[in-house]
Amino acid sequence: MYLKICIIGCGWLGLPLAEHLVQAGNSVNGSTTSVNKLNVLKSQGISPFLIKFSPNHIDGNIKACLNGCKTLILNIPPRLRKNPEQDYVAMMQLLIRHIESSTIENLVFISTTSVYEDTTEIPTISETSKTSDSVTASKLLKVEELFTGNPNFNTTILRFGGLIGKDRHPAKFLSGKSGIKNPNAPVNLIHQKDCISIIENIINKSIWNEVFNAAYPAHPTREEYYTKACKELNLPLPKFDQSNTSKGKIISSEKLARILNYRFEQPINN
Repeated sequence: MYLKICIIGCGWLGLPLAEHLVQAGNSVNGSTTSVNKLNVLKSQGISPFLIKFSPNHIDGNIKACLNGCKTLILNIPPRLRKNPEQDYVAMMQLLIRHIESSTIENLVFISTTSVYEDTTEIPTISETSKTSDSVTASKLLKVEELFTGNPNFNTTILRFGGLIGKDRHPAKFLSGKSGIKNPNAPVNLIHQKDCISIIENIINKSIWNEVFNAAYPAHPTREEYYTKACKELNLPLPKFDQSNTSKGKIISSEKLARILNYRFEQPINN
């Protein structure tokens, strides 16, 4: 089925997603914040747009980027941990005004499982579990609510676990470091290939107005996982701090697997 899709945020996940959707026969508009990347998008059959967000303005032709598209995939990482003062909510409010006046009917919003709190009880987290009261989580949840509460389009929220892939191996995150906390916390990771497949399934099956957690259904401890990964890649081993009780959570993707009839394709150790 041919679709015209807009992807705002053609970065580490958005670009290969756009490439995959084009190869599947769809027409894709894609945005980037880098002038140098425009030709990269164009070479892959993606209609490129230079779009930059600020709390007060959207630089670039956002109207043309959305024009004619029925489905929008919004993949702009808020980076609130690095820049907690950034007004992510205001930026998304600006975008919503443009979506409301566009041809967009359906939206996939890429969120994160960091909206849930890590605790010493290591709870199993579903989509109805209590969310975190942290500043960063509160901002992200507010944005989720802005989209799901808007009657002008359908929204499905995807809360991904930690993203991994061929050029983003988790072993490199912690290799050689010492004093790493929470050694007994479970990992909640998802491979880039599964992210792409899940998004495609949601669009093709028209699964709208839902919230899904998405993490591979295997959760070894951080110490077990990262130590093994570093050994396999012949990298310096990480050293973990066992002096305090670990905090963490187990992200359940049961709802996603059931409603989408989805089986995860890519183990997190590859």
